[in-house]
Amino acid sequence: MFRPISALAIVFALALQAPVLAQQPTPREKKVRDDKVKVEADGFWIYNNLPKAFEEAKKDAKPIVVVLRCLPCEECVKLDDNLVDKDPTLRPLLEKFVRVRVVSTNGLDLSTFQYDYDQSFAVFLLNADGTVYGRFGTRSHRTNWVGDVSLDGLAKALEGALALHAEFPKNKDSLTAKRGPAPLFPAPEKFPLLGKYGPEIDYKGNVVQSCIHCHQIGDAIKDTYRKKKEPLPEEVLFPYPHPKSQGLILDPKERATLLKVEKDSPAEKSGFKPGDQIKSLNGQPLLSIADVQWVLHHTSAAGATLKAEVVRDGKPATVSLALPKGWRERDDISWRVGTWPLRRMATGGMVLESIAERPAGVPKDGMALRAKSVGQFGAHAAAKNAGFQAGDVIIKFDGQTDFTREADLLAYALRSRKAGEKVSVTIVRGGKTMEMTLPMQE
Repeated sequence: MFRPISALAIVFALALQAPVLAQQPTPREKKVRDDKVKVEADGFWIYNNLPKAFEEAKKDAKPIVVVLRCLPCEECVKLDDNLVDKDPTLRPLLEKFVRVRVVSTNGLDLSTFQYDYDQSFAVFLLNADGTVYGRFGTRSHRTNWVGDVSLDGLAKALEGALALHAEFPKNKDSLTAKRGPAPLFPAPEKFPLLGKYGPEIDYKGNVVQSCIHCHQIGDAIKDTYRKKKEPLPEEVLFPYPHPKSQGLILDPKERATLLKVEKDSPAEKSGFKPGDQIKSLNGQPLLSIADVQWVLHHTSAAGATLKAEVVRDGKPATVSLALPKGWRERDDISWRVGTWPLRRMATGGMVLESIAERPAGVPKDGMALRAKSVGQFGAHAAAKNAGFQAGDVIIKFDGQTDFTREADLLAYALRSRKAGEKVSVTIVRGGKTMEMTLPMQE
């Protein structure tokens, strides 16, 4: 049985442990420091020094492989461990690159390193002049990467980058679109939200607290628009759409090759077939699923047709991927850590879930989103402070009754409502209908 512990007992226990805690770094702190010692001692990777990598690449005329890895995050651990430990399949390929491991985004050139900031593991394949050959690293679940990426898939991406490098600069025009528009700020610490951080992590002090994580860049982008009272753009609300949201199920062990095409999806209607290897999409050569996401990320939510060059049964073919209006919103964003600040802004910290069986008092038709949990602290406690409870079922939000997913409600609120405004919310609790008011926040 759980027994409450008094505050005095906790203080006394911490006081007894204080000398020990002062001498021993936290597990996360130790992980970062141990990684630095291990990788630098081995010497196979340049550690956290991009200028040195570019200098060596120019001197040796080699391509560059940059692994961005948020060490305290546990996702993709096995993939990262095998890569750093020089998997025998990858070793001969990696030796053809200048290799650099980056463990924080402090000081990162965001005009070059544009990627899905909800990832904790991302690979860039580059030319010494900064031209991007391709990206690698995808996840569509909060804790699971299996099904999206593999070491075999990374090997195929490395081979593809070497082929592009061999043709460079003849192919430079086809690679131009692999860089996006100028970022809001040139480096993460230039964002107002991240202004307390420096351009480098502090190995002399608290390493973990000085490190800017990938997801914090995404949070800072959202914060910038929200503070300016501007609607969040579609590419911020639904970033890097997963190809499966359009019916493209890619083989994690291959280079942009289809395992399956979902029935009645945009991909099937466009004529894609299982086994198709997508060589290029919208004119860009593809090295991995992340490259497919990059193209989708920079495609208008209003709809578009993207030309795809494929190899089908050993022969070249052309397929046009027709994306209808609103195609982005087919994607699932609930797993993303970047959805947490959206919940703070739009639902006061509530996590909402769709329900199949409707409890008493909930209409048979229309919206039915249940509060799976309600935040308890800070700005994430706004819904709690407004009287909402876990288990409440939302049937109307700001007059709208047609949201079938949490993502639909979030998108509406963050496109239509500004921070400081209040919206009316109708809920069902214990079989009774209640009218509530929810504040919109920054």
